[in-house]
Amino acid sequence: MPNSVASQTLFLYSTTVSDVGTVRSNNQDSAFAGEHLIAICDGMGGHAGGDTASTIAIRSLAHIEHDDVNGDVSTVARMMETSVMAAHDAIVGKAKRERKLAGMGTTMTAVALVAGYWVLAHIGDSRAYLLRDGRLTRMTQDHSYVQHLIDTGRISPAEARNHPQRNVVMRVLGDFDIDPHPDIAIRAAHPTDRWMLCSDGLCGVLEDSTIEQTLTAYSDQEECAQQLVSMALKAGSTDNVTAVIADATLALDADAFDLPHQTPLVAGAASASLEPIADILNEPVATAPMLRDANASPAQRAAALIQSQPASQPSPRVAQPSAVREENGERANPDTGEIPVIQKRDGHVTDDPNDPDVAKAIHHERQTQRKETRKRGRRNRLIAILIVIAALALATGGAFGAYRWSQTKYFIGNADGVVAVYQGVNTNVFGLALSHEVKRTNIDIDSLPQAWRDQLQDGITFNSYDEAIQHVQVIRQEKSNFNDNSNTSKSSGNAGNGTSDSSDSSGSNGTDGDSSAGSSQTDGGTTAGTDGGDAQ
Repeated sequence: MPNSVASQTLFLYSTTVSDVGTVRSNNQDSAFAGEHLIAICDGMGGHAGGDTASTIAIRSLAHIEHDDVNGDVSTVARMMETSVMAAHDAIVGKAKRERKLAGMGTTMTAVALVAGYWVLAHIGDSRAYLLRDGRLTRMTQDHSYVQHLIDTGRISPAEARNHPQRNVVMRVLGDFDIDPHPDIAIRAAHPTDRWMLCSDGLCGVLEDSTIEQTLTAYSDQEECAQQLVSMALKAGSTDNVTAVIADATLALDADAFDLPHQTPLVAGAASASLEPIADILNEPVATAPMLRDANASPAQRAAALIQSQPASQPSPRVAQPSAVREENGERANPDTGEIPVIQKRDGHVTDDPNDPDVAKAIHHERQTQRKETRKRGRRNRLIAILIVIAALALATGGAFGAYRWSQTKYFIGNADGVVAVYQGVNTNVFGLALSHEVKRTNIDIDSLPQAWRDQLQDGITFNSYDEAIQHVQVIRQEKSNFNDNSNTSKSSGNAGNGTSDSSDSSGSNGTDGDSSAGSSQTDGGTTAGTDGGDAQ
């Protein structure tokens, strides 16, 4: 690293702008813009799941903004990886506790400035771009299915933009059986470096040349972010759109009293609850600026037309840490678990169990809980009896109806070692099989990749016979491609007296249904989930 960089102190100015877009009903992106950390997370997994996953990831990373590690770059790199893994564990744990959130996940791209170095952590298909000396460099590699197709030479980057599976990601944080370790990179920081982090709602529709021109043309960070988000929406983006802009600033006198400072900004889903992040940082945090009316999305402009009064731009909200909220009387009474909070006649609030009023409230609360438990028990027993009677009455008709329904389905499975098409569903009731073979192919199961064999063992279901036959042809074609790739790899390895790296072990074995990595069903690619809410 040049001495001029090592001896100078760099600071980070950053901002972020996020918009829900023209199609989706809620914003599942989350972003953080601070003095030492910037981050973007693109949630997936349904209306509530994407919000929750991206918010968890931002909260898990936020502590890096203020943690003092004495400028140890390697320590921060390990800290970022640990924080990403912790976010993954938290998302999985919450999904297990709340089954409605099953299948949620998020991408994550974050950059920290530490002692003259950039530390980059990345997983998923959100992106990080670095503008240095007027030249834009893409600093992340998409963990997506189309990127795998590009890397293996099957499609071109231009074809990837309109590929039907362009939103399928192969590595994310979340409720999937995949490797959640992020890519970590360290790079020397230079004065005037400009970073742009974005969700695929932006980079999926704007060319890199357009991004470079905009980053160069607008020196003001907020104006630059506003322009990028607005252009993505005008270009037809159907996803949430988020941009984070951050500039490295040189402080000539690091001991000066008036050093660069900004309040950390939070955008997207995570901005709905700022207080936990303020508590993590122990300093105020604010919501990021909204997309301005002049650059509003078509959906926002259409909504404004039907309003009698022009909608005013909401003011940024600032959340103080808990100590300040308590002093200002803004913090609600703390949740003390089973101990109720009692307000005395003199106005004093207490939760001391030794106080007679608190003890009396505890006793009353426990009595009420016991009564409610007994009521629920009697009610549940009555409901159970009624359910049993209803189930017995409907059992015969239900069984017949279920069998009739099962015969409208088809699946592809294993028949004596070859691929076969079955009518019905791949199960049995009391020993009675609900399926029968209707067509046997000559595709040998053992000649297929392991992921395909696992899928066929469980059965790949379809709504019609024609769909099943079409998928058989897909399997036949993918088998041919797999064998061709294997032969090519072996030939290259023998010719070079080395090993071939032309296939991508992360996604070369295609599957038709949900793979063991918790993937969404695709015709020829192992997927971990679909960003922007498309994960299965």
